[in-house]
Amino acid sequence: MSFVNKTAHIDLVVVGLGYVGLPLARSAAAAGLNVVGLDRSRRVVDGLNAGRSHVDDITDSDVEAMLGRGFRAVDEAGVIADADAVVICVPTPLTEHGAPDLGAVDAAVDDIAAHLTPGTLVVLESTTYPGTTDEVVRPRLEAGGLRVGRDFHLAFSPERIDPGNPTYGLENTPKVVGGITPDCTKAARGLYERFVGRVVEAKGTREAEMAKLLENTYRHVNIALVNEMSMFCREIGVDLWDAIHCASTKPFGFAPFFPGPGVGGHCIPIDPNYLSYKVRSLGIPFRFVELAQEINQRMPVHVVARAADLLNDQGKAVRGARVLLLGVTYKPDISDQRESPARAVAQNLLAKGAELVYFDPRVDEWTVDGMPVERVEDYLAGAEEADLTILLQPHREIELGMLADRAQALFDTSGKSEAHPCVVKL
Repeated sequence: MSFVNKTAHIDLVVVGLGYVGLPLARSAAAAGLNVVGLDRSRRVVDGLNAGRSHVDDITDSDVEAMLGRGFRAVDEAGVIADADAVVICVPTPLTEHGAPDLGAVDAAVDDIAAHLTPGTLVVLESTTYPGTTDEVVRPRLEAGGLRVGRDFHLAFSPERIDPGNPTYGLENTPKVVGGITPDCTKAARGLYERFVGRVVEAKGTREAEMAKLLENTYRHVNIALVNEMSMFCREIGVDLWDAIHCASTKPFGFAPFFPGPGVGGHCIPIDPNYLSYKVRSLGIPFRFVELAQEINQRMPVHVVARAADLLNDQGKAVRGARVLLLGVTYKPDISDQRESPARAVAQNLLAKGAELVYFDPRVDEWTVDGMPVERVEDYLAGAEEADLTILLQPHREIELGMLADRAQALFDTSGKSEAHPCVVKL
């Protein structure tokens, strides 16, 4: 089976126009593909069609350029019927009980199934557990009578978007693809080779799904390792940051990871749970992931304990102390707050009676447990007034040298500050 060009000739419909889908649509449109974005949010659709971006790595001018190349955003799934390829880029969060929530994937697949026509390539990019493409997506798409490998192609290609990364984007990050059949893999490869520099073929969909979970579980476990080390290195008189620097000079057998206030974003706190869920369904414990999760979730509490010690050194209690949090997003130089450890740090400080304020150049308003937290307009003046300043995310707008000079006491959980009498690192 080969592609069957549709009457309206839409090369690609991207379902879900968030931090994964919108960069995909931009790259494909820049390569000359006729791209339509499909999103259920009318606000997102209207904003994009008016030239406004809602994603950190995509500027308004980028959206204007996309529109100039023929891109349009819609909230009606009927466009799928005219598409050569459909790529699903919707969120896959966890339920309140920690299980995979495939609700958005199910809804997207149902929309595709309702408008699926022969010759279409369907690719799932949303992170999920091994077996989802074949066991969940495939039956829904085949329910109307069309068959994978005979009437349409189906593949999985893990998203590898790293928000805020100035070096690696979609075009220069290798793209893994794995299809239900070898022809499905080739069809997916043919799509991505039109706008990605290198495409890597997996054995099948399960291997491609596992590749994504392996990448982030690797990071999750190694971050937990250095986070646990940070909890005891101070007690034994070791500068962990210097030890990591020294170990990083080894040209083989070591990759540096760094401690922090916790892990955030969609990938590291979420993705390993998808793998753990699948393993547990087999009745097998997945000790590494569960232990890593426990350690990383403990870091905000550790940060607050260290903060209490630093205040105590000044003869002050946490209760009534003015504490300034710098950077409340989950990583530097983005506005994304998903799973940010800053929230847990704030909750613990507030529970201990701290007077909490924050500064983040990318977050104008911030609430914790439904209560607004005061935002200081000048972080340097705010650091002078605060009994303790806690640097969580070192956004480029925060000048660390000046901060160290102005702060009464600076607790740097990022390790980016230079040595200074008022600076203490995690």
